[in-house]
Amino acid sequence: MNFKTKKIAMLGVLAALAYLSVVLINIPVVSVDFLKYEPKDVIITLGGFMFGPVSAALLSVVVSFLEMVTISSTGIIGCVMNILSTWGFACVATLIYKRVHTLKGAIIGLAAGCLTATALMLLWNYLITPLYMGLAREAVVEMLLPIFLPYNLLKCAMNAALTMLIYKPLVTALRRANLLEPSGAQAAGTRNMGIILVSLLVVATCILCVLVLRGAI
Repeated sequence: MNFKTKKIAMLGVLAALAYLSVVLINIPVVSVDFLKYEPKDVIITLGGFMFGPVSAALLSVVVSFLEMVTISSTGIIGCVMNILSTWGFACVATLIYKRVHTLKGAIIGLAAGCLTATALMLLWNYLITPLYMGLAREAVVEMLLPIFLPYNLLKCAMNAALTMLIYKPLVTALRRANLLEPSGAQAAGTRNMGIILVSLLVVATCILCVLVLRGAI
């Protein structure tokens, strides 16, 4: 197979994995039932880092549509919200990484994706949530800072940290298997270890914050 055919096959696998991650992993973060953590954006962002922001956008649409027709209870509104959330995070991150194809570019992209997705979801929750929760808009406004803001920040921070942990070993393995085009760039081992430690710290912090928000500790 040439690399174009391998790319299509890889995107299919990533779409399947992202969908399965939604089915199998649903972790409550805050008191609102539909605000749960699932790692699909990590998989979609990995696809975008490997194949570009357009691929990330397409993966988001496919996975969100599959969710809507199989397991979601929020219908087309939930589908649109899922797509927008993933576009805000994954597409922004991968667009910046495509332009600045370095470790620094990945970090800046993921940080920008976190901020964009959080701001976008606050706006769209204000606009759309009253329609499918049956609440007055004033009630939703009161939920923005104590509920929607921490949820989206924690979700995005977790996604960013997991992406940084997984991306390098995944790409290295795929290149060794001749499933991705080779690259001449080699990252320093010390720098990689620093990224791993910081990413693990972010993951641990997010987990502790979720436990606090759920009243577990």
